[in-house]
Amino acid sequence: MAQRRWQYWAERSGDGGRLPWRSTLLVAVFTQAATGWAQHAQPGREAVDPLGRILLLTAPALLLLRHRYPVPVLYGVCAVTLGYLAGGYPYGPVFVSVALACLAAVVAGHRHAAWGAVGALWAGHLLIAHWLYRWLPPPGDGPAPWGTEGGITAWAIAVLAACEVVRVRREQWARDRAEREAAERRRVDEERLRIARELHDVLAHSISVINVQAGVGLALLDTDPEQARTALTTIKAASKEALGEVRQVLNTLRAPGEAPRAPAPGLARLSELVDQAASAGLTVSVTGGAQAHGLSPATDLAAFRILQEALTNVVRHSGSRTARIRVSRPPGALELLVDDDGPATGGDAGGSGTGLIGMRERAAAQGGTIEACPRPDGGFRVLARIPLETEEDS
Repeated sequence: MAQRRWQYWAERSGDGGRLPWRSTLLVAVFTQAATGWAQHAQPGREAVDPLGRILLLTAPALLLLRHRYPVPVLYGVCAVTLGYLAGGYPYGPVFVSVALACLAAVVAGHRHAAWGAVGALWAGHLLIAHWLYRWLPPPGDGPAPWGTEGGITAWAIAVLAACEVVRVRREQWARDRAEREAAERRRVDEERLRIARELHDVLAHSISVINVQAGVGLALLDTDPEQARTALTTIKAASKEALGEVRQVLNTLRAPGEAPRAPAPGLARLSELVDQAASAGLTVSVTGGAQAHGLSPATDLAAFRILQEALTNVVRHSGSRTARIRVSRPPGALELLVDDDGPATGGDAGGSGTGLIGMRERAAAQGGTIEACPRPDGGFRVLARIPLETEEDS
């Protein structure tokens, strides 16, 4: 428990666990030297004797522990200062230790304790200066002028206000630092999600093609070796393309500041997507493909991946061997429609179940929406609407 408390105050003070002896020594030297000057400026006060010098050293000595025990140190410094004032010694530098102890307490989060300690010191001085002075040195002393009381009051208010300003600034710095760290964590999480989504889309489509062709090859290996050879060729091409895209995605992890070596896929590669689907036994017709020009890179990539995932779902989950893609550009938007005639196979196709989620996330990242639902005739429809942002607009 003591070790944890020590680490806590070390972190709060930023001193790495060491006692703040440099600042304490500076305060002690300043207090001793400046009190001599204050004594010449206040001839009516009691001369600083060895007891006074000891009190002037005691308060800075307590400051050595101000980061570990801020509240006890503050009350101890106030008590020593009150004893110094009761001795009739000159005003002035003795209050520096109080200000520093008050600052340590407020910064450590003990605002009310700091207010109470400074208020108790002010009340004790008021009691000494206007009542107990009759029995305290110097002999024959009278009550303190109210102007002096006004100065002491102003000093107490100024110290508390300065401590509060420092506290607010430190809390603001801590909040800003926490916000920057949270923003950095969000950026890292978003980048991880983007990479995971890219890998899912690349691998899901390619492995679906490979799975279908592997089944064809196994079924025809003995009866139709030439068709089995074609299936193996398709597997080789699909795996090669998947490896290339995975390598491109992983390169962003190794060198995040560098530009990609190959352009990101877009709707210009729609014909390749159709050919890959054909190699998996799916006949795809496309209308409106000429509408895919002039898109921003982000929208182009999102549209390609949505169509890729939609066709992958047809290969995996639909009994239909035909699909239809329609690309259109209504005012201010890009629409992507993928239809198949079904029916759903109802079996486990080996997917992760996140395909539709991934499509929705991609559309949402561009401010768009996805509608995915069964058709009345037994097929399935995926309709994506993405707000249109051309390269000129971006």
